Amino acid sequence: MSFLLELPEINTLSLMELRQMIWSDRKPAEPFNLVWPNLYIGDESVARDKPILSSLDITHIVNAAAGRYRINTGQQFYSDLGLKYFGVEAADHPEFNLEPYFRPSAEFIDSALKENGKVFVHCAMGVSRSGALVLSYLMICQGLSLVEAITAVRLNRDIGPNSGFLEQLRQLDMNLKSIP
Repeated sequence: MSFLLELPEINTLSLMELRQMIWSDRKPAEPFNLVWPNLYIGDESVARDKPILSSLDITHIVNAAAGRYRINTGQQFYSDLGLKYFGVEAADHPEFNLEPYFRPSAEFIDSALKENGKVFVHCAMGVSRSGALVLSYLMICQGLSLVEAITAVRLNRDIGPNSGFLEQLRQLDMNLKSIP
């Protein structure tokens, strides 16, 4: 399974170009997909389905929709599986600032993968919040540009971070490109 296409060096695309890239040629979302070696994106149904998580040998969970009024799982919910848990109380709203969670979630995912773990990143539908956090991981820890990260993930799953998250990812892309 290929996870990365070779792309020429590209400057950061505009928000409109990124939206066009993400929303073209869409396929129905599966409950979960492997989007990078040992890294899955999925929805709430899989996050609550312990037999599926066990069958995938998931060792780490990133809940991008954590909290009392969203998907209220947590370390305690997964205690019988021995999973490590990272929760982000994010609203899927363009005005929500997801950027403070990019680096901590990326470091959690990176640490898990370096320990030969398997990570399941989810939100309600496995499209916007979880997609944005996986893209930030690929940019921060794997050195991909935003366009490369979107392309890599979309080989296996249609994601669709909302316009606010996309703009925050654009800013991250520009900031990472400016670091020598």
